[in-house]
Amino acid sequence: MSIEIPSGLTDLLQDFTVAVLRERPEDLVEFAASHFGKLNESGNKGKRGVKFSEPADADSDVDDEPPELPRNRFSRRKSVCAEKYDPEADEEGENESKIVFPKSDEQRARLAASVKNILLFRALEKEQMQQVLDAMFEKRTQPGDHIIDQDDDGDNFYVIDSGMYDIFVNGNKVGAYNNTGSFGELALMYNTPRAATIVATTPGSLWALDRLSFRRIVLKNAAKKRKMYETLLESVSMLKSLEPYERMNLADALVTKKFADGECIIAQGDDADGCYFIEDGSVRITMKNKDDPTKEKEIATYSKGQYFGEPALITNNPRAASVYSCGSVRCAFLDVNAFERLLGPCMDIMKRNIGHYEEEVERMFGKGPK
Repeated sequence: MSIEIPSGLTDLLQDFTVAVLRERPEDLVEFAASHFGKLNESGNKGKRGVKFSEPADADSDVDDEPPELPRNRFSRRKSVCAEKYDPEADEEGENESKIVFPKSDEQRARLAASVKNILLFRALEKEQMQQVLDAMFEKRTQPGDHIIDQDDDGDNFYVIDSGMYDIFVNGNKVGAYNNTGSFGELALMYNTPRAATIVATTPGSLWALDRLSFRRIVLKNAAKKRKMYETLLESVSMLKSLEPYERMNLADALVTKKFADGECIIAQGDDADGCYFIEDGSVRITMKNKDDPTKEKEIATYSKGQYFGEPALITNNPRAASVYSCGSVRCAFLDVNAFERLLGPCMDIMKRNIGHYEEEVERMFGKGPK
């Protein structure tokens, strides 16, 4: 069954999410009632039908004025946020000259170590990741420096190299970073003012990525990746039962993995770490001969749009077969945690498929794969 998402719903929920992240309310239900109540009152005054994600007028009194805070030495600008960035409409970004900040070998080593666990960068291709590293620049910080100030426009995304930083919302400390982490992406992703103030409490160092580079490398790639994976997932018959938003969440969780000809993707007997959806190429599935483990017999071949590796995740058993690439192969990988979280609606279908698979193996081998 196809469900049409009402116009404006995405913007409405996006604005509410940003408001929650900014205010961090203790009672989420009460906050939601107040938030949507204000929007309803605004609508009754003749504003119904506008996109809630559009920036408010400069003299808007919807939000209380935050406490006066010292100005930071990075000269943060204060104004209404710029227009929303549309990754699909940004054709000029492809031809923009790439920003490169020269770095020493020591700086590059520190930068690579700082960004290796950043979730936003996980889906980037090698070339795109290199563009990010080239475009990032170092900022040294001192105690008392305000890195970002609540309600300012977003100018940079920051990755912590070293140092400790306190987080303030409406003048109240709500958390801290200790020599690791990243911040500043919300204002760049959702085109909203800064949701918090970040103040350095020790000497330290940050790596910064400017607003334009962040959008044209990270956000544009994320949009292209999602669209590509959604198209791939639509071709997987097992996933037809997923709602559109469930398929979208699944697309966001996938990571591309490439394999050379003859490479072992899954080894029989190994623990399961995830499952694979074939983007391009084909693979062959083999099982060891029980009487002679040095020999393997091919039991199936899979190609684009098919998936493998899920039986061990469903049964919590070791891998029952090996999988080898036939030529160059590109797969979308879903790790075990995301598998359990996102593919619940498809579990019954997958269990039935496993039953058919085991029957086929028994027909070929005279016994099950265990």
